[in-house]
Amino acid sequence: MNKEEWLKKGYVAEPVDKTLDLKAEINKLRKEKNALILGHYYQSGEIQDMADFVGDSLALAQWAAKTDADIIVMCGVHFMGETAKILCPNKKVLVPDLNAGCSLADSCPADAFAEFVKAHPEHTVISYVNTTAAVKAVTDVVVTSTNAKQIVESFPADEKIIFGPDRNLGNYINSITGRNMLLWNGACHVHEQFSVEKIAALKKQYPDAAILVHPECKGAVAKLADKVGSTAGLLKYAIASDKKDFIVATESGILHEMRKQCPEKNFIPAPPEDSTCACNECNFMRLNTMEKLYNTLKYEWPEVTVDEAIAQEAVKPIKKMLEISEKLGL
Repeated sequence: MNKEEWLKKGYVAEPVDKTLDLKAEINKLRKEKNALILGHYYQSGEIQDMADFVGDSLALAQWAAKTDADIIVMCGVHFMGETAKILCPNKKVLVPDLNAGCSLADSCPADAFAEFVKAHPEHTVISYVNTTAAVKAVTDVVVTSTNAKQIVESFPADEKIIFGPDRNLGNYINSITGRNMLLWNGACHVHEQFSVEKIAALKKQYPDAAILVHPECKGAVAKLADKVGSTAGLLKYAIASDKKDFIVATESGILHEMRKQCPEKNFIPAPPEDSTCACNECNFMRLNTMEKLYNTLKYEWPEVTVDEAIAQEAVKPIKKMLEISEKLGL
């Protein structure tokens, strides 16, 4: 298959020899090419195990900002690759599959968001990191679920704030800070699907279980939680807790690291509402595979690019987030 056909697919579709030891080959290539592999907690377990660093969106941005690697391979979704490229314009940033998008980012088209911002002057614009570079370019400061509360609270109580794109995270931050931020009406298709009824049924089955909920979930689900937090926050809570059972309402990839860190504990994925499946996976995150990771290192493609003018604006709110997070010790 030639590169034009790869371009149409969004990933290197060259067949991989099934007899290859992919772990050994990936390790060889990353050493030869001075490449850093970053993996999000929502990747498959085998991808997480291959990564030099595994983390949530904030941690991945922090690692990208300080690496001396020549190549960054972002095993996550496209906006994460964009963030790495914006922070490291002189480095080659690769993603195993360009089709790994984000339903939350897609729910906030840049042109429509820019009009929304223009229609509400004198508002500070806070955008969740799950957005395109073009949305970040009309943003004052970016946040992640790890630092959203603290960054919002770093502004005066009477500050007029636009928060986008996640309405569930925005509503949650409003509820715990007493703010009245103006919210963009976007959501993540994975976190929207968790069912109060199914979680309640699991709680009956595991009465002593702690319920861990990501703030991108609906408010009714968050109200069931013993802990609401980012993926990193939920992991930290599980490690520190003396509980043995945990019902986890976020993308099920995080269970891999939870089980590695706490092999003696039981982690139960909360199921989605409209499915008989026992867990909830992001179809975009799972587009990345070991074969695609191998090929992207071998051929150094697909490469993430960001328009220079957009990148010059988008880097400002990302750097502001990193500066505030460092100051707050996050």
